[in-house]
Amino acid sequence: MQGPRGFDDFAAGEAGVLGSVEITADAVIAFAEEFDPQPFHLDPEAGRASPLGGHAASGWHTTALMMRLMVDGLLGATRSMGSPGVRDLKWPRPVLVGDRLTGRYEVTAVRPSGRRSDRGYVDAAFEMVNQRGERVCAFTATIIVGRG
Repeated sequence: MQGPRGFDDFAAGEAGVLGSVEITADAVIAFAEEFDPQPFHLDPEAGRASPLGGHAASGWHTTALMMRLMVDGLLGATRSMGSPGVRDLKWPRPVLVGDRLTGRYEVTAVRPSGRRSDRGYVDAAFEMVNQRGERVCAFTATIIVGRG
């Protein structure tokens, strides 16, 4: 059995699919009740009456789902040492109940740490698209990945 991927296993240009998730009303409401209790997330009628055009998931819910796909599809099999953050988080389209979202990534750069020989930095663009191929969430992130 091969161990988790280390920094030296990544290269700019690598791309992949992280997995998919179905958006359900129960999950949208549960997340909204705890973290983003706005009417268009909590109530289907309020969602349909809103500019979002339907019962919409919170952008934060969408981002949390993306994180889960990132762990399941990439980070869980990587010597991940965390991240200093994400940049340019965008939600260009609403996510509606019934949507099926797919997460994807592309490595844009890799660079060894200048101070610590046990790690390097993997920069990647992440996105989620709905079943029509429309981007609903996007951001870039730097992942700290162990070496050796």
